[in-house]
Amino acid sequence: MSKPSIGFIGLGLMGAAMVGRLQDKGYSVTVMANKSRQAVDAAVARGAAEAETAASLAAVSDIVMFCMGTSEHVESRVYGADGVLEGLRTGSVVIDFGTSLPGSTRKIAADVAERGSAYLDAPLGRTPAHAKDGLLNIMCAGDEAAYERVKPVLDDLGENVFHLGESGAGHTIKLINNFFAMTTACAMSEAFAMSDAAGIPRETMYSAVSAGPLKSGMMEFIRNYAKDGEIDLAFSVANANKDVGYYRTMAKDLGVTSRMSGAADATLTEAVADGFGDRMVPEMVDFLHGKMKAK
Repeated sequence: MSKPSIGFIGLGLMGAAMVGRLQDKGYSVTVMANKSRQAVDAAVARGAAEAETAASLAAVSDIVMFCMGTSEHVESRVYGADGVLEGLRTGSVVIDFGTSLPGSTRKIAADVAERGSAYLDAPLGRTPAHAKDGLLNIMCAGDEAAYERVKPVLDDLGENVFHLGESGAGHTIKLINNFFAMTTACAMSEAFAMSDAAGIPRETMYSAVSAGPLKSGMMEFIRNYAKDGEIDLAFSVANANKDVGYYRTMAKDLGVTSRMSGAADATLTEAVADGFGDRMVPEMVDFLHGKMKAK
């Protein structure tokens, strides 16, 4: 059986690595720039076609894939005269690999279904390095029959591929995951900054705290930067701020209150306002150290 044709929009670090993996696995890929051209040019040089509009990309694709930063970006490529909906083939599948608002996801899914196609939310875990080797974690949700049809493609991209339920469940769980992760990262960053303020060596504090049940992968990411200046978590403060904000919006849409996310949201928002948005999350140690030192 021939492989499905893939249309891919959003070739940032993650998207570019995924496109490279798809090309390595022999898929016919059509790409479209979202922000920068470098990765698009590299994909075209390896044999990908380039589409001028999202509609023309959808018209030649069995599966349309998004890997973009916000729900606004996704909606801008779905709707309008040149959007995916205008060119979408009947029976095709659209997959959003980004971290989006569940409410937006469900709206798009309904509109895509009206065109006789399916929309899946499939946010990702792990890094572009994992994407290059097909080792992503993929948290997929939406129409189960569509999921089963595209699962062989997802298996080429991911080591751990899950179907989590109805439309929006993938993005809901991803936002819960990122809220938890970024709250932990901010708390651990403050712990190092507080240790500095108290005159206790960072490694002394870390050794004592990590001997108990708080030890985690996220703690290690923050420790590696705080102690050795290594950045193992290449996730920007701006993206962290966006995801925690989306989590809070999701909670509001559900009619509930998120108490725990407030501090992380305020801290990340302040960091972005202070010009830290392009820095990586482990560097929040420096931001919080500076704030304590300023006091």
